[in-house]
Amino acid sequence: MTGKWTESMSYQPCDEEGKPLSGTEPKEMRRVPDVPLKDKYQFTYFSHKVNSLDTAPRQMLASDSRLRPDRYALEKGELSKVSKEKNSLEVRQRKERKSREANGDTFTPKWFDLTNEVVTTPYGETPIYKYNYKYNEHRAKVNSLIEVVQPIEFNPWQYGQEKMA
Repeated sequence: MTGKWTESMSYQPCDEEGKPLSGTEPKEMRRVPDVPLKDKYQFTYFSHKVNSLDTAPRQMLASDSRLRPDRYALEKGELSKVSKEKNSLEVRQRKERKSREANGDTFTPKWFDLTNEVVTTPYGETPIYKYNYKYNEHRAKVNSLIEVVQPIEFNPWQYGQEKMA
């Protein structure tokens, strides 16, 4: 393989010593697309599309990052507000974690189940989670609703709410 991941990548069949096989040419397998006009952050068209409220599902989860106040401030160019909002989110995350730990509870992902698999990474042993398809069930239920209410405020903290539901 040759190239720069920030530009394009090509591959070419090689022998066991890594020398290209005769009669073969490099074949481009990936090219970074052009950046949209007036883009401030070097996002691709794809990134813009998946991060747009226009492409959001009918009823977004309150934890959908498209609702993050720091992100919204960044999009509006309110740089002094970005730091304040991000710090506020981090403070709330730490507070939620302390509350959870004080109650002896552990974080349990809603859309993924822990498997028995563990992989070794440079950071240590990492447990593997598997998608459990509960989000698909949630989406089907929401899509069947006639009236949809969008969340007003970003809220990634679902801790304790599952006990009330």
